[in-house]
Amino acid sequence: MTTPKTMLAAVIYSPGGPDQLKLEHRPVPTPSPGWVLLRIKAIGLNRSELFTRQGHSPVTFPRILGIEATGLVEAAPDGEFAAGDVVVTALGGMGREFDGSYAEFCCVKAERCQRIVCGLSWEVLGACGEMLQTAYGGLFDALRMKAGETLLVRGGTTSVGLAAAAIAKSRGILVVSTTRKMEREKLLLENGADVVVIDDGEIAERVREKVGGGVNKVLELIGTTTLLDSLRCAKKHGIVCMVGMVGDSWTLPGPFEPMVAIPSSVCLTVYADPDGFMTTPLQALVEEIEAGKLKVTVGKTFKLEDIVEAHRTMDENRAGGKIVVMP
Repeated sequence: MTTPKTMLAAVIYSPGGPDQLKLEHRPVPTPSPGWVLLRIKAIGLNRSELFTRQGHSPVTFPRILGIEATGLVEAAPDGEFAAGDVVVTALGGMGREFDGSYAEFCCVKAERCQRIVCGLSWEVLGACGEMLQTAYGGLFDALRMKAGETLLVRGGTTSVGLAAAAIAKSRGILVVSTTRKMEREKLLLENGADVVVIDDGEIAERVREKVGGGVNKVLELIGTTTLLDSLRCAKKHGIVCMVGMVGDSWTLPGPFEPMVAIPSSVCLTVYADPDGFMTTPLQALVEEIEAGKLKVTVGKTFKLEDIVEAHRTMDENRAGGKIVVMP
C-alpha cells in the first residue's frame, strides 16, 4: 500500500473546550532514525488529553493530541519493525512533546512500541494500551495486589476502573466497585465486581460494613475529591493508590493534615509511571482477552471526523467504558 502525502488530523491551536479540536489535512510525517511511522487504526482516548486540551499540561500549541495509538508499521528506518507489524504505543512524549495520535499517521519512538500478535478487532485492541497499563500497573506495581485480598475500585465505571476490576477478579481478588448511578450496577457486576457501592461521596462506613472492617487496597480513580474518604476505607496496613482525577480537581479541598487524614498504618501512594507501558505484559493480557479470561469494555467508538463529539462524551462521562476513535 502506497503511503499518501497528506493525512487527516485533529489539531488544537489554543486550550479550551472540545470545539478547539480542528480537523485539517497535514503532510504525513517522515520517521527519523529510531522512530517508526504508524498507519493508525485505533486511538484510545484518555482523560489526560482532556486536561491538555483545557490547558493544564505544559504543551506548546498548535499540537496534535493523543498519547496512545494502535496500528500498522508503515516505515521503520532502523529496521526495529517490519512494515505491516501490528504495534501498540503509548506515552513517551506523544501528544505533548511531539504530535500525537489524533491523525491517520504519526511518528513514534520505536522503543515505545510493543509488537502484538492477536486476532482482536482494531476497536478492542485500540482500547487496550494505556488503559491496561494504568490498571495493571496500579494493581501490581503500586498496590502489590495478591490473590485473596480485597480491593476497592473508586470510580468503577471508568475505563480503567472496569479493566482493573476484571484483571483483579481474574487473579482471585474480591472486588468492590463504586458508581454514582444505580443503573450502572449491572455494568460493574458484568465486569468483575463482587460488591457494588453507590457513591455519594462518603462510603467508608458502608465499605467497612460490607467487607469486614475495610479493604486491603484501594484504587482511587476519582481523585482528590474522594481521596480522604477512600483512605478511611482501608484496613490497617492497607494501601491507597491514586491513579486518576475523574473529579477534575488537582488539589485537596481545604487544608491537608496528614496525621489526621491518613489512618494509622495506612499507606498513600500514586501510580503515574511514564515508563510503565513497556513493562506492561500487553501481549499476555491480550491473549487473556482473546481466550475470554479477561473482559475489556469499549464504551463508544467514533470516527476521527467526530473527534469533537468524542471529547464531549469524555467530558460528560457518558461512555461507560473506553472511548475509541477509528481514523
